[in-house]
This record gives sequence, C-alpha cells and structure tokens, in this order.
Amino acid sequence: MTDTAPSTTSTTNSTRALTIAALGTLLTLMAFTAPLATINSTAADLMSDTAGRTWILSSMSIGLAAALLTTGTVADDFGRRRTFALGAAVLAVGAIVCAVSPNTLIFVLARILQGLGGAAVIASSLGIIAHTHPAGPVRAKASGVWGASVGAGIALGPLLAAALDRVASWREAYVVLAVATVALAVAAHRLVEESRSDAPRGLDPIGALLLATGIGALLAALVEGRQGWTAVTPIVLFVLAVLLLAAFVILELRSATAMLDLTLFRHPPFLAATVAALATGGGIIALMSYMPGFVGTVLGIDALGAALLLFGWSATSVVTALLARRLPASVSGRTQLAIGLVGVAIGMLMLTGLSETASWPRLLPGLLVAGIASGVLNAALGREAVASVPAGRGGMGSGANNTARYVGSAVGVTVVAVVAVPASDHGATALTAGWNTAALVTAAISVIGAVVVAASRSRR
Repeated sequence: MTDTAPSTTSTTNSTRALTIAALGTLLTLMAFTAPLATINSTAADLMSDTAGRTWILSSMSIGLAAALLTTGTVADDFGRRRTFALGAAVLAVGAIVCAVSPNTLIFVLARILQGLGGAAVIASSLGIIAHTHPAGPVRAKASGVWGASVGAGIALGPLLAAALDRVASWREAYVVLAVATVALAVAAHRLVEESRSDAPRGLDPIGALLLATGIGALLAALVEGRQGWTAVTPIVLFVLAVLLLAAFVILELRSATAMLDLTLFRHPPFLAATVAALATGGGIIALMSYMPGFVGTVLGIDALGAALLLFGWSATSVVTALLARRLPASVSGRTQLAIGLVGVAIGMLMLTGLSETASWPRLLPGLLVAGIASGVLNAALGREAVASVPAGRGGMGSGANNTARYVGSAVGVTVVAVVAVPASDHGATALTAGWNTAALVTAAISVIGAVVVAASRSRR
C-alpha cells in the first residue's frame, strides 16, 4: 500500500499502527537511556576509564545518527513495516551483546549496533504514523502520542536498569529489552499494514559511511583532546572529521540518490525543525545523560535515586507531550519549538549554582521546568519532522530530524564530559564546578537554537 490515500485507513489499523510505532520508539529510547543511571556500576564492571565512560554514553548516538537518514529512505522505498521489524531485531541482538560484553570495547560496539537498529525503528515509526494518520488534527494527536513515547522511554530505561541493578546486575536490563523488542517485531509483522512511497529515491551507503566515520572521528578528537588539545592525535582526528564531513556534504549535493536533500535547508520549516532537534540533543539530552553519574559520584545518590530524578524530568515531558495536542492551531510549530527550547534553557539554568553538599530537592524544580518544556519540544518535533518535507517522504523527514537530535546528543554528551570532568582533578569541588559550567553551556546551546528557530520564518 502506498501513500496515495492514507485517509482510507481504518480506525482499527490506525490505532494498531500508532501503538506499534509508539512502543518501538519507547523501547529504543529505553535502550538509549538504560546505561545512564547505572553508568558507575557498568563502568566499574567493564573496567572503563574516563574516556570509556564517555564512549558508553555517546556510542548509541553514533549508530542512530549514522543510520537514521538511510533507514528513513529504506523505510520509504522498501516498506516501513519491514524496516521496523528488521530494526527491532537488530536492536535486540545489540542488547544481547551488551548483556554479555566482557569489556568496554565490545559494549561500545554493541551500543553502536543498537543505534543502527533503533534508527530503523524510529525512522519507520514516524513514516508509519504519517501514512496511517492524515495531516491535520488527527496527525497532531498521533504526533503527541509519539512524543510522549519518547519521554516515556527516557523515563523508563534508567528505572528498569537501576531496579535490576539493585536486585541482580545492570546486565539483566538488556536481556529484558531484547525479549520485549523481539516480541514487538513479531507484533509489527502481524498487525501493521505495509506501506511505502510512490517515488523511490534509492540508497546512499557511501553517504551513511562518511557521516558515521566523520561523527566518530569528531567524538574521538573531543575525547582525546582532554589530555592536551595541541597533541598530534586530537589534531589529526579533528582534521579527519572535517574532511569526512565535508566529503559527506559534497556527496549529498552531487548525488542523485542522496539520503538527505540539502536544498531542504532553504525551506524555513525544515530548517527550524532540524535546528531544534540538534539543540535538543546538544542541550537537555546531553546534560541529562551526564546527570546520573554526577549525582552518584558527588552527591552520593544511588542508581535508583538517580533514575527517579531523571524520571522527574522525563515523566513530566510525557504528560506535557500528551497535553500539547490541545494547543490551539494558531500556535505554529515553529513557535512551539522556540518556546520549548527557551523553557528547557530556563530549567537548565535552575540546575546551576550547585555545591557539593546539595541534595536532590535542589535539583527537582529545574528538572520539572525542563520536563514541561521537553514535552512541548518532543510533540512539536514529531509533527514538524513529517510536515516539513514533501508528501510521501515522512521516513526521510523523521530520519533527518532524529539524525540532528542524535548528532547533537553524541557531540553534546562528549562536550559535557570534557567540560564537566577536569582531566587532572576528579575531586567533588572540581566536579561540581564542572557540572555548573556544563549546565550553562547546554543552556546556551538551547537558547541559540531557539533564536535560529524563531528567525526561520516562512517566506511568502
């Protein structure tokens, strides 16, 4: 079935499709956030150093960023249900490898594999929603549910990992996620109608490889640079990253089968949605990825307590994302994105000024404010990702938007780690000062994103 008449899809099929798409996104985000609350026990078990901890937190983002655009094209061209089910299977395999990993390298590679599978799930899920829900209030409502699933996954992943870490070990969380993801793949195959675009674009594997290696080189340069920014290794890695990413841009401009049409950046709605996603990843997601390790090391909060703090942020975003569908149509998607980014920045500013004697109530107000704003962002991003691209290219739109989110996250997590963890002083005072600086940096990223979004007005 193609995208020619999505309005004829039955209510039952639409409900099933939305449920499967939302659950797939939820499980992917649970996998993405599972190591956050248990980063200290995971790193200790795998004997990870400071660089290894950074790679543990950012590695799945690399897989997501590398594959989202390609899997969006695969979903549009070869079938969204098929891509969704295959991605879920790969996500499950990655989870099993994580569960049995003997060291940091194997774990990081497994997380990248999880990112590749999760990319297929996320990219095809929004394509499925766009196909089964016609544009307008119906799709806005469905996008709100999808946005809530993002927040729910972020909330439940750390809770699952922390709870199982308390009664068994951090490894059991990946086994549970693998079983659940396999079950979802089977359900998707049986319950979701197949759909694809009427105008296939073709694959761009070289572009995907250049993007992945370019991002990987950039992250490696940032991690290695902590030991000295003028050393040979980080300089070579930075140069390599620039060359690879420049080659990616040149290829995309010249290729007839480019996985991303770069001319879309001339379209203000697409530019606004992409910048907002990039700022979301580099801002609030990056800071929240680092927070559980910080509160465990400096404030003495255990893994379950750290997961509950994250829950305060992410659960609030779930509720807000569901309520965001009630916003009047007069409040444009661009306005919602800008307001959401400003709200996130305010929340992160409220998380600054900590001392090493701070307790969890000091963090809660800022987390709740950031959670409310994140819900508005997630709901708007899901809708604008599809609305900002030509009809029938929902997979590409969601892929581009989520690529920006996870590129921002991968780079943002690494930047936060560099800023927040001094290379020579791991004492509580230095780590607290580093947290305060990291919160200011991520708040600034959100504000810059809001300014760009607000300036991206549609031309008549």
